[in-house]
Amino acid sequence: MTQRQGEPSVPGLRIEAVRGDAMAEEWRHVHNVTVPPAAMSPDQARERAGRYRLENAYLGDVLVGCSTVRPPQGEERVATVIARVLPGHRGRGIGSALYASGTAHARSLGAGVVETVVLAANAEGLRFAEARGFVERERYVLDGESDEWVDLRLARRPA
Repeated sequence: MTQRQGEPSVPGLRIEAVRGDAMAEEWRHVHNVTVPPAAMSPDQARERAGRYRLENAYLGDVLVGCSTVRPPQGEERVATVIARVLPGHRGRGIGSALYASGTAHARSLGAGVVETVVLAANAEGLRFAEARGFVERERYVLDGESDEWVDLRLARRPA
């Protein structure tokens, strides 16, 4: 991936769209490590790759993160952007780069509003989202589960 205008620069970082089973498995690994309550099987990850834009982030050849962009839907054209970084690689700008890449893609699809979702227990993830202008909209627990999730929406930019 080439760096887009305004995207954070992390030397040696490359972000690539997931293509094929090997990359889907890498994406699944990062997803499952960072959000264990929502761990996916290989089939579930492949199914996600068919519906959403999935990206993997690498520092050199080392897998360090992933992202998901759910395309815009509804009257407000709401897209969801989720960035995940493996522990040990956080605090280096990787999440910011994944978020910028995902948001740019969502906007290229015509997103009018950007949302994200964070596991409530992930205080670091909530701080990350809030620092980028997201505001909490809802907290909920999925049927039959016990983990709390937080939906956040990017505050509108001033006109």
